Amino acid sequence: MNELSVTLLLQTPTVGVRDVACDGACRHRSPSECAAATHLVFPYRGAYVRHVGRQDMVAEANQVVFFNQDQEYAISHPVGGGDACLSVSIGDDLLAELSPAEQLEDGGLAVFRRPARGVDPGVQALAAQLRRGLARGALEPLQAESLTLDLVRRALGERASPARAASYGRHKLADRAKLALASDPARRWTLGEIAGEVGVSPVYLTQVFAKAEGQPLYRYQLRLRLACALDRLGDCEDLTDLALDLGFSSHSHFGAAFRQHYGQSPGDFRRTVAPPRRYA
Repeated sequence: MNELSVTLLLQTPTVGVRDVACDGACRHRSPSECAAATHLVFPYRGAYVRHVGRQDMVAEANQVVFFNQDQEYAISHPVGGGDACLSVSIGDDLLAELSPAEQLEDGGLAVFRRPARGVDPGVQALAAQLRRGLARGALEPLQAESLTLDLVRRALGERASPARAASYGRHKLADRAKLALASDPARRWTLGEIAGEVGVSPVYLTQVFAKAEGQPLYRYQLRLRLACALDRLGDCEDLTDLALDLGFSSHSHFGAAFRQHYGQSPGDFRRTVAPPRRYA
């Protein structure tokens, strides 16, 4: 039997991301399994063969593999070394919203017609960035969810949108999202929470906000937090406390983001704006 190792990297009401490794000990076809939900699987190491009915396909790093809900399949490992994959799950409604219609079967569930789809190097790099960032704890929920949806969108290809929101409407929606973020900049928001405040789906929110503002929602939130840091650094005694108070996961995360945006460390900036010390 194959031994599986599954590491949960992210689970929110919007998306789930898991790192799945298999030792590939069983070279022959495994007993049939059935996916409880639809998963988009991005192999990044090794290879295996997936058997669905009479259809066999090789799964490797140049494609995304579709494991449809309630669809029986089996796995074999004709070559040694096992495999490792990034597995992404999204609810049917959001997946249908992201997927080009010609890729899905007719019906209520988001069921893909083809077993897999080729991906380009940019998708491979984004999958690696997401996996490693989550494993290190370097991604906050909002950024991780946004990157996950972007990964799925890019892997599936652009979906034609017959009814785009007017420019005014896009900016009004973006403004509502901004107000939600501004109400609590340090909060570790999820996409679902912000979308609930605004009254749209997480997928629609990320698409419209990026078009209206020219940047992703998570990057806007980061810049908002950094602006708060600029305001408070002059009176700050402890940079770690400030970082945590602003919602950063650590002092190092705060320092790296600050340096990237402003070209200097928080400590260096503080020395330029802090009032001089008086000595008796």
